[in-house]
Amino acid sequence: MLDLAGHIAIISGSPGSGKTTVADALAHLPGVPKVHVHSDDFWGNIKHGHIPPWLPESDEQNRMVCQIAAEVSARYARHGYLVALDGVVRPWWLPAFEALGLPVHYLVLRPPVEEAIARCTARGGDSLTDPAVVADLHGQFADLGAYGRHVLDTTGLDRTGTLDAVIAALESGAYRLA
Repeated sequence: MLDLAGHIAIISGSPGSGKTTVADALAHLPGVPKVHVHSDDFWGNIKHGHIPPWLPESDEQNRMVCQIAAEVSARYARHGYLVALDGVVRPWWLPAFEALGLPVHYLVLRPPVEEAIARCTARGGDSLTDPAVVADLHGQFADLGAYGRHVLDTTGLDRTGTLDAVIAALESGAYRLA
């Protein structure tokens, strides 16, 4: 990989898109120091008063959590780490990252909705497994407007293929926010 020390790579997409798997694998690659920031942990840390982040009334909570994730990512990046942040980061949350004054890449992984649902339902445990919610969240990434160029179609790609596509996208600079 190119020297992306001090950069933040936001690996986004719907649940089941492979964000966490790819961000974790990316963070383990040799080269510059890297850190995986798993944004779901920030929501999971809210023990009382948590609002499921897909509900409309969670907007204020979601913006707060996104700001915290951006600030944590910035601290690592300013210490020379490539930050691989994974999360359901929608375009309207990007101003928190753009305001950091750091190089930020935004990649939206997009598998077919059926694949995303299958991955989520296979997980079980505390993970989101409701097919209707997963399909709704997948749909929220269908039309990204000006951010449509940040979509990385992962149809037919396995874990290695998706990781390779993400590395190529980061190296190209094409997914970097202005």
